[in-house]
Amino acid sequence: MAQAIQKITLSSGRDIPFNKLVLSQQNVRKIKAGISIEDLAEDIARRGLLTSLNVRPELDGDGNETGIYRIPAGGRRYRALELLVSQKRLSKTAGVPCIVSSGETPEIEDSLAENVQRVDLHPLDQFRAFQSLREQGQSEEDIAARFFVSVATVRQRLRLASVSPRLLDLYAADEMTLQQVMAFSITNDHVRQEQVWDTVLRSHAQEPYYIRRLLTETTIRATDRRAVYVGLEAYEAAGGVVMRDLFDEDNGGWLQDPALLEQLVIEKLKTDAEALKAEEGWKWVEAAFDFPYGHTSGLRRFYGEQAEMTQAELDRHDTLRTEYDKLDADYAEAEDYSEETERRLEKLGAELDELNDRPYVFDPEEVARGGAFISLAASGELKIERGFVRSEDEPPVETTDADAAGLDANNNNPMPASSAGGISVNGQAVSGEPAEDDDDVVRPLSDRLVVDLTATRTVALRNALANEPVIALIAVLHAFVLKTFYLYGSDSCLELTLQSARFTQTPGLGDTVWAKEIDQRHEAWGQDLPKSPDDLWTFLIALDEVSRQALFAHCASLSLNAVTEPWNKRTRAIAHADQVAHSIGFDMVAAGWGPTVDSYLGRVTKSHILQAVREAKGDQSAELIGHLKKTDMAREAERLMAGSGWLPEPLRLAAGLASVDESAFENAEISHDGATETENLELPAFLTEDTDEVSMPTDERDEQQHLDAAE
Repeated sequence: MAQAIQKITLSSGRDIPFNKLVLSQQNVRKIKAGISIEDLAEDIARRGLLTSLNVRPELDGDGNETGIYRIPAGGRRYRALELLVSQKRLSKTAGVPCIVSSGETPEIEDSLAENVQRVDLHPLDQFRAFQSLREQGQSEEDIAARFFVSVATVRQRLRLASVSPRLLDLYAADEMTLQQVMAFSITNDHVRQEQVWDTVLRSHAQEPYYIRRLLTETTIRATDRRAVYVGLEAYEAAGGVVMRDLFDEDNGGWLQDPALLEQLVIEKLKTDAEALKAEEGWKWVEAAFDFPYGHTSGLRRFYGEQAEMTQAELDRHDTLRTEYDKLDADYAEAEDYSEETERRLEKLGAELDELNDRPYVFDPEEVARGGAFISLAASGELKIERGFVRSEDEPPVETTDADAAGLDANNNNPMPASSAGGISVNGQAVSGEPAEDDDDVVRPLSDRLVVDLTATRTVALRNALANEPVIALIAVLHAFVLKTFYLYGSDSCLELTLQSARFTQTPGLGDTVWAKEIDQRHEAWGQDLPKSPDDLWTFLIALDEVSRQALFAHCASLSLNAVTEPWNKRTRAIAHADQVAHSIGFDMVAAGWGPTVDSYLGRVTKSHILQAVREAKGDQSAELIGHLKKTDMAREAERLMAGSGWLPEPLRLAAGLASVDESAFENAEISHDGATETENLELPAFLTEDTDEVSMPTDERDEQQHLDAAE
């Protein structure tokens, strides 16, 4: 006969007055966790007590009930009720729903079982619950207030709930991590999310940062200069969509419509160009995102003059300068940081800069025939280059008959004087002597005699100049500056030419730190040099030696050309460039060049990338990225090779000049630091481990900090 199954009897529930309840000393919860007692009290006040307390009757020495009940499970709820009682919002004798245990198990077991057996809500259930409340008409602020979380947390959870249902089902089945779901939440495009997930499944890289990279590869960052120039508000007002990452620093997000952004930039540049032309009176204004390096070559440059300060401005400048210097000196001796002093110094500095950075005033006649270029600076601000004249807009240059007869087509060499009959042999006039006249009229010297006399003077002057190195340098500098800064200047007696190669075919060259330094130096000298080339010699004579050498070096440097072209290897010239680099202790690593996606790695084949990594970091590093697609391989190679000091072949010095002879420069003030030491960078986990659970790369932010907001 089968044994009957024993039936379970559940503990009864009833309301017990609050003042009959006390906390049990057997409650296992000793450490504060979860929402605060204050927030829990507010929640109970709003929607009542949702879970009964677990209590046991207290017995006296004879085993009789005393009317007091101990609480082994539900201590936080009791403390919240106690707070409501102390606030006079709940009566001391109010009935509290309780489950009265029969006492067949130890109290500590009841407390432990209630906390251990309870399963926290799955994050996805919470996300969807928040979404339901939002769909029912509750605002994000209302939801945040009701559940004692921040509005940002509510937005994060609503964003996670908006991820593709297919991906959320995978997350619910533990086939996707929460960090991956967070990465997918930056876009609302479910089709794109699923496409990226399918791509990720076929890849070794499944990290959240890689998912974000794939989702944003066709977008434009909000920090891009075009986006900064137009402004996110204008972009969104035109119908553009911005992707934002609520779980990681996104610097403003990503713009999803590059074509729209390009159109807005063009329209705004056109408007700004028309406004500049109308306001300042230029004959022409050209606008573009970028101009190629050397776009001003062949144009004459003229400079404005900074308006003089009025007496009031001078007085104001002196007052501000005195106050700034005194405050700065006193603050330097102070021991404590002063935010007020910092603000005052910053304000004084800004006022001084405003007085010093007065606008430049240009000659109206030059403005009427000149123009300006408008482009975008790296920061997204307008870059305006003023004061350029095209050759067709130049006023006609008057030349004397003597100049025309004495110069060849290149305006360089004196032409041989012709005889009266125009006959010459071997470049010498057959008959250049004037006929004898009987009258006393003083006639001009013959052309032949003038040539002979000036030839004699030239030889003598050459000899004299050779013995005056300082004046010789000034004469060469004079010719250089005429060629560099003056399009229509007086000729130099030195038959020198200064050519400057153009590099319009190299993108981004104008944005390099070296090109910017050259432009700044050129601009500064252009402001200092006299407006008329006829005054240049006097200016150079009066210039101090240090400045003269600096100007000479600037002009000479602009003629340096170390470009190797497919049709012109220029072997001997490149060898000389290496000698120059060696002599001044120069190499591209110390100058700041490094192998990046833009500068090298993204412009060569995969085999070249692997070769570069192999040379810089060894065979193992090359093998670890060999399976990647070219785009990802280039990016990983850039990270791996950062700081390695590796250079491609065209940037390396010749083997015999690879190291600088320090002893040759003991008395020279020349810096010749070598390349930086190679750093051993850590590889990302997906390149070094085969397991599914890998750690984040060192160059990615630890996303674990966001789990508190999501779970």
